[in-house]
Amino acid sequence: MPDPTPPPSARSVDAQMQAEMHPERVMGEKPAVVDGSNVAHFGETGASVENIGLVCDKLIDQGWDPIVIADAALRHQIDNGSAYERMVREGTIVQAPAGTDADYFILSYARRLHAHIVSNDRFREREQAFPEARERIIRYMIVDGEVVLEQRAKQRED
Repeated sequence: MPDPTPPPSARSVDAQMQAEMHPERVMGEKPAVVDGSNVAHFGETGASVENIGLVCDKLIDQGWDPIVIADAALRHQIDNGSAYERMVREGTIVQAPAGTDADYFILSYARRLHAHIVSNDRFREREQAFPEARERIIRYMIVDGEVVLEQRAKQRED
């Protein structure tokens, strides 16, 4: 099984502190905020740390600068706890504070960076507060270890 840790270029930042402490931070030309919990839970086998690595690798291959944000509960659900904790320690994955809504951090940070959002979540409960997110979402699939990204020019109506 390949090492699930994304390469060092898969930068991740603390969504709240980074924006407040370093508003001048220059991201790559194509920042993508990754919904880490959504990506980890893709498929039928439970939360997989490998999924996060695969999606980050694909984004980097396509010129994106991934920023992974996960909810605090993921650490208790993930299949490879030691690899996950290492990724958190290294800053590859940033956890939203316990008891908070990770979707808020994902959407607000994406707004600040004018970034795309990699998730299959529709964020319906946050549509009114973050209407621009609908046009920035990149859907994905993972099939036999291969990631397929879908970025629509215009979202279809559900």
